[in-house]
Amino acid sequence: MLVLFRFFSLWPLPALHALGGALGWLVWLCNSGYRRRFRANVLQAGLPFNLAQPAIAEAGRFVAELPKLWLRPFDASCLANVDMQGKDHAERAFSLGKGVIFFGPHCGSFELGPQALAEVYGPKTGAITAIYRPARQLSLAALELATRQRPQLKVLPASLSAVKAMHKALKGNKAVALLTDQVPPEGLGVWAPFFGKPAYTMTLAARLALQSGAAVLPVSCERLPKGRGYIVKIWPPLDLGAGADKPGLLDAVTRINQAIEAIVTSQPGQYLWGYGRYKTPRQETPAQDTVKKDSV
Repeated sequence: MLVLFRFFSLWPLPALHALGGALGWLVWLCNSGYRRRFRANVLQAGLPFNLAQPAIAEAGRFVAELPKLWLRPFDASCLANVDMQGKDHAERAFSLGKGVIFFGPHCGSFELGPQALAEVYGPKTGAITAIYRPARQLSLAALELATRQRPQLKVLPASLSAVKAMHKALKGNKAVALLTDQVPPEGLGVWAPFFGKPAYTMTLAARLALQSGAAVLPVSCERLPKGRGYIVKIWPPLDLGAGADKPGLLDAVTRINQAIEAIVTSQPGQYLWGYGRYKTPRQETPAQDTVKKDSV
């Protein structure tokens, strides 16, 4: 697999995205279960299918660009074709001295986001800490571990020690990065509304914010057409309350989900609609059709 990744890492980005677009449509045509899940998720979001249809090709482009993102030389910048917007939000957040939680969805080039943020803010505040769930395939898991690390980006497999590392980073006014729309393992989430339907949602970002007082900043990573590059946008910070107005855990998780919804609806043609966002973790009791805010 590493040999294959090295081969494709040498391709220019426009060629990779052209190949990836074709791959996305091939998967769409060959996988009926994927098509059903894709359509059901778009319908749940209340969006016309034509707005989400470009995401069929974009899912393939995400896969095709991974070799270039993962095997980029450690001393090579990823910012040459990146337009980073909203940096003033991050600068104000760091000035508060309680750390920053960057988070986003499976939308656009979400693998690039942490790399770009780390390159911009790592030299100023210290390395950004991110956690991920290793792939089940051993060869891919080994590749992830070897290639996701960057000089200013500390990427750790999900574990208790990784969560402790995030707490430590925030105490030092550093940043952490999370994909908050992935379904967490059993016992590590709550049922919270996502596009009007209960979805088992990770609590890590909300817990970190409520316990540390860190600023919480949504981030989107839009892929530009024809391999022209990317737009990484830092959105305004979420208001999770303070003091007596601090929300409960479910309320905080719901606000984070609402921010994810805003990103997705701003670029529906780049969200991974085929992701099983509403799946039930093993041994977890399925949620009812409504979620009461006082249930947690």
